[in-house]
Amino acid sequence: MEHESGTAVLPQPHSIAARRWLVLGLNLATCAAVALAAGLLAAQAGWRAPDVILFLCVVVATPWIAIGFWNAVIGLVLSHMVRDGVTTAAPFLADAPDSGRIASRTAILMTLRNEDPARAVARLRAVKADLDATTAGAQFDYFLLSDSSLPAIAVAEEQEVARWREEDGSRRIHYRRRESNTGFKAGNVRDFCLRWGDDYDHMLPLDADSVMGAATVLAMVRILDRNPRIGILQSLVVGMPSVSAFARIFQFGMRHGMRCYTLGATWWTGDCGPFWGHNALIRIAPFRDHCHLPVLPGAPPLGGPILSHDQVEAVLMRRAGYEVRVMPVDRQSYEENPPTIAEFVTRDLRWCLGNMQYLRLQGLPGLKPVSRFQLIWAVLMFASIPAVPVALAVLPFAAFGLDDEAARTLGGGAARLYLALLLMGQFPKIAGLLDVMLTRGGLASYGGGLRFAVSAVLELVFSFLLGAVTALATTRFLLTLVFGRVRAGWNGQMRDAHALSFASAWRALWVQTLFGAVVGLALALSAPVLLLWTLPLLAGCWLAVPFAVATAHPGFGARLTALGLCASPEEGRMPEILQRISRAVSNEALEQAA
Repeated sequence: MEHESGTAVLPQPHSIAARRWLVLGLNLATCAAVALAAGLLAAQAGWRAPDVILFLCVVVATPWIAIGFWNAVIGLVLSHMVRDGVTTAAPFLADAPDSGRIASRTAILMTLRNEDPARAVARLRAVKADLDATTAGAQFDYFLLSDSSLPAIAVAEEQEVARWREEDGSRRIHYRRRESNTGFKAGNVRDFCLRWGDDYDHMLPLDADSVMGAATVLAMVRILDRNPRIGILQSLVVGMPSVSAFARIFQFGMRHGMRCYTLGATWWTGDCGPFWGHNALIRIAPFRDHCHLPVLPGAPPLGGPILSHDQVEAVLMRRAGYEVRVMPVDRQSYEENPPTIAEFVTRDLRWCLGNMQYLRLQGLPGLKPVSRFQLIWAVLMFASIPAVPVALAVLPFAAFGLDDEAARTLGGGAARLYLALLLMGQFPKIAGLLDVMLTRGGLASYGGGLRFAVSAVLELVFSFLLGAVTALATTRFLLTLVFGRVRAGWNGQMRDAHALSFASAWRALWVQTLFGAVVGLALALSAPVLLLWTLPLLAGCWLAVPFAVATAHPGFGARLTALGLCASPEEGRMPEILQRISRAVSNEALEQAA
């Protein structure tokens, strides 16, 4: 969707340094104001031990909330209050040619480890077919890079690739399998760079669940060809249409939460942008020469090979003098999200472990200040999460012993602070929803205003329920990480929609249920009013098991799809790349039924 150009209503700092100082000032001021408000409340309560813990929880949680809030505010302003706001944040888009001969050569990679081979190959085939339909198709080669350890899957991979080659008749399709997945996914990609990197200018890594349309790939290639100092160009990845209720609702919120947030972050990070590991175009030579990951000192899980390789590669690319840029617009770059809460939590905890390893990278020499901040930012993404469960656990003790007058005195200020943080935490999604509403044709692309409004409310409830579950899971995981009881690794994921039984949901989520019951009972006995205020945070614990089962139920997903709720714009007007995948899935189902 294209935004209407508006008139600049705010002064625009043109220097990237000025932008960064402005964002730093806004965030520091916000954190200071919140800390002051929390400190005054703690002082009124007497700075008892529970008051100190609550104060610290607020201080720890606020920076991540503040960064998200201001990124979204800036993104919303750029989208609708500043003329050419997108190109202000991403100037390389202003002179990007839409056509012209492409002379550079690009390798499109799909990395696999114990994934469904037919499913993965179908997606890579769709990308090839989309590019072959253009005049530049011959400039792209395709690599299926396997680290699969299961013999049956390895055999199936070879068979799928052989079938693809036979049906396609192309010599531009390659398959390689490593016997050992040294270095995990990053090691897989590095092996490609060392063996085939000299034959190509760029590479475009895809995950087993991600695809990109030809128009987007060609636009990115032309941008890199025109801007030789860009080393990594990351596309904005959004969720593919899904029949899983969990994935469908989650990516509806994620899409809107990322829109203004990414644009705002791009405005001030500039040439120090993030890399998300896939759906990005990478200049091979500097990546191979400068982005080799260090092996962290010490034993796993925090030592050894780096799991979350992407952001480390981004800061190393920037250290080498190359820019890392983000395209902050929706342009046919897709991924699939986990179909159930079980797979979602598993993925989240894997990312958590990888990000915690960044604590050992602050000593890397030569990094840009923004790059160092981004590594801390990534740690903060997970390290700040336990603040909420800890605050909930301490709240009954803080309420105990307060007389009615003290409770009334503290109640108003505490409520205002709580609501302010709640609103700030949700603002990236609110900004994304406003963006759709303010964009011409935006509501129509989601099936109209009523469907969009119902979907937004449904996603809001979903996000609070999911947030409680993941917060407890992350807190528990970090506690086990402290004692070194976590195993690191990279393996296949369950990507197709499937049901979840009550028994399996209970085994995975009994801790959340028990935590919610204990804290809820304690609040009910000590301060019933606080129980009502904390409902958005505790309800996810109480309902964790039925929530997991319901959002995985095929019937719920089918109903949402039939009603057009939590839909993506692609469902109404499906791009050719997604049509190709849909046809491949239908053909596979017919073959299996025959």
